[in-house]
Amino acid sequence: MTFEQRYGPWALVTGASSGIGAEFAHQLAERGLNLILVARRKPRLDDLAQRLEEKNGIQVRTVRVDLSQPDFMPVIHSATRSIEVGLLVNNAGIGLAGDFLDHPLEREIELMAVNCRAPMILTHALGRKMRERKRGGIIFVSSVSGYLATPSEASYAASKAYELFLAESLWYEAGKYGVDVLALCPGNTTTEFHELAGIKNLASMPTRPVVAAALKKLGKKPSVVTGLHNRLLAAAVKFAPRRIVTIQAGRVMKKLVVTRAGNPGGIRT
Repeated sequence: MTFEQRYGPWALVTGASSGIGAEFAHQLAERGLNLILVARRKPRLDDLAQRLEEKNGIQVRTVRVDLSQPDFMPVIHSATRSIEVGLLVNNAGIGLAGDFLDHPLEREIELMAVNCRAPMILTHALGRKMRERKRGGIIFVSSVSGYLATPSEASYAASKAYELFLAESLWYEAGKYGVDVLALCPGNTTTEFHELAGIKNLASMPTRPVVAAALKKLGKKPSVVTGLHNRLLAAAVKFAPRRIVTIQAGRVMKKLVVTRAGNPGGIRT
């Protein structure tokens, strides 16, 4: 069975207007899947859609919706009512840098809504249809931060741990029905995410190998960590005392966080 036969004919990618989400759109289009691109920045989506259609001869639909809002799902239902979504990429996310208590509560709630609530709802809705068809795939874009408590990124790391654990659990549950689930756990990646979140972006990977790793491992593993140094980090924290790991992470983040008090609230993808 080809990739298109197993995960097509349509893929839905959230946070598709830039970064890892846009790269997923490019590589899935190259594999022949039609696309539903979801984000808040409609002009970017429309521009990307036009380029992908012209280059790959596929169909692309764009959906402008705010995943932090409680009523986002009817918009998704409307866009997918007449088509079969065989692959869901939960990529949209928010990053907040700085001390938890310095952030407005509204921004913390928004982070949890986009990073945890939205992918949970999308996965439940589209995953049920995949289970009925006995095929499909779901990718959660988690992070290496999901492996360790991270001071100055407390809620972000917690939200990525949720995505990691949810994906790995569903890998077992949904796999019995022919639905492949994967957690993609990159480290620093060459996108606008860290810059706008107020964090220095060191030792970053290009988006193309990060996405390629996810598509290669989908259906083969419950999770994948990209980059040798990130894999070593994820392995090391399993054996080191959690208190020591947290202290070390806090010291590193203290050097990386550019903006603390007055941070505008991070970035959304």
